[in-house]
Amino acid sequence: MFRFLALLRRSLLPALLAALLLAGCGSHATTTVGREVQFDGASYRVVQVDLRHSALTLHWRDPETGKPFAGIEALRAWGARHDKVLRFAANAGIYDRKGAPLGLYVEHGRTLEPLNTAHGNPAAGNFSLRPNGVFMVDKNHHARVLTTSDYRTRHPDPQLATQSGPMLVIDGAINPNFVPDSTSLKWRSGVCARTPGEVVFAISETPVNFHSFARLFRDRIGCRNALYLDGTISQFYDHGDYFGPPVFMTRPYAGMFAVFEDAPRQ
Repeated sequence: MFRFLALLRRSLLPALLAALLLAGCGSHATTTVGREVQFDGASYRVVQVDLRHSALTLHWRDPETGKPFAGIEALRAWGARHDKVLRFAANAGIYDRKGAPLGLYVEHGRTLEPLNTAHGNPAAGNFSLRPNGVFMVDKNHHARVLTTSDYRTRHPDPQLATQSGPMLVIDGAINPNFVPDSTSLKWRSGVCARTPGEVVFAISETPVNFHSFARLFRDRIGCRNALYLDGTISQFYDHGDYFGPPVFMTRPYAGMFAVFEDAPRQ
């Protein structure tokens, strides 16, 4: 009897987790709005997500197999198998050589990777450029961007969270480490919460420097705090189309943001 119960528990747990994740994907028609934005001589894809009507979720591993999704197409196919249509997706931040998120990662209220407060060498990667930060959505569907130090001090209880870096905009100011005329040009993606109920993602369609990308969030999008997500490997999926660098430049991802909606009934 005990062996039967243990087997039953192991067989039901992945299915229950998948059901919970899909329940968090929401059953309402989405209100994600994507548009092309020209700013300071560069083109961007900007996508707004209204959290009052759309469920923003994070996905790393298939809850039924435990294997990483690794790419947007695999995530889209997983949703289709569960009668969900992928409307928006983006890679959710920087990860390590083992394919795990480099910093805090919270999915469906579960902390899968802890907050990373190590002070690494900035030359080793963008995550170590200070200050870095956390994008999160709490259980009341309110989003915000916090520096890592603020997150550690406030001890919030997120429904989803991803840590990345560097911060692009901090309390209305451009990250002081950015150089306006820097020649370090990359495709770049980032996120902010313009209001607690409105999340805005942006990805450059051409290489830009950090300072220009940060000014997009502050001066055009209107965010007081914004977080860099990732660079040349980044891509957005928006209602069937891909945006960002050429596909041959992308790599397998760890966490990915997603907005699903119910598939139309036949």
